Amino acid sequence: METNSKWIDITTNDGTFGAYLSLPRGGKGPGIVLLQEIFGVNQHIRNVADQYAADGYVVLAPDMFWRQVPRIELGYDGEDWKRAYALMQATDFTLAQQDVASTIKVLRGLDGVGKVASVGYCFGGRLSYHTAANGLVDAAIAYYGGGIQNALDRAPEIKVPVLMHFGASDSHIPLDAVKSIAERFDDNEQVEIHVYDGAEHGFNCNHRGSYHQRAAAEARGNSLVFLSEQL
Repeated sequence: METNSKWIDITTNDGTFGAYLSLPRGGKGPGIVLLQEIFGVNQHIRNVADQYAADGYVVLAPDMFWRQVPRIELGYDGEDWKRAYALMQATDFTLAQQDVASTIKVLRGLDGVGKVASVGYCFGGRLSYHTAANGLVDAAIAYYGGGIQNALDRAPEIKVPVLMHFGASDSHIPLDAVKSIAERFDDNEQVEIHVYDGAEHGFNCNHRGSYHQRAAAEARGNSLVFLSEQL
C-alpha cells in the first residue's frame, strides 16, 4: 500500500488530542473520518485507515479516549477488554461528538479534501450515526453500531446517505434491534442496511476471534461502492 501516515494534533477549546492521518498516493482525495472501536486507535484501526488511503481517501482517525488515557491501544480479550469497556462507559458522548466535529473541521481544511464521510466501528459506528444526524458529513457508514437502536429519535435528522452493517449472529446487537432500526428507516431511501449471515460482533477486525472473512469482504465491497457513489 502506497500511503503516507503520521499522527497530527487537533486543538480544541478543551485541549489538544492526537489523530492518525493517512494520505493516499498523491496526497489528495475525498475525506474519511475513521471512528475507532473501544480499543483505541490501535494497529487494526491504523491498518483500516491505511487501506482506505490506498483506495484514494484522505483518512483521519481521532483518539476518542484522549480525555482519559491519550493514545491508548488495547487488545480484545481479558483485562484489556474490561478496560476498553470501562473507558467507553466513562466517555462523555456529547464531548465525543464535539471531538468528532473538531476532527472533521481539520479534515475538511486539508488540501484537496472535498466531501467527507464518517466510517465507524462498534462504539465508532454509533458515533458515525450521530455524526450523520449532526449534519457534519456528506455520508456515513456504521459497522455494528451498538446503541443505534436506542437513538432512533434522531432518525428525522438523518439527511445524508447512511450505510449500516450488522452481523446476523451478533451477541451484542440482537436481530430485534436491527429490525427496529430497519423499520424506522423503511421510508428513507438514503439509508441502506446489510445483515451478514454467520457474522458476530467485530466481524470486520482480523485481529479478533470474531473475524468473519466473507462478511468482512462483502461489507468492504459494499462500503467502497457506497463511498464511490456518495463522495
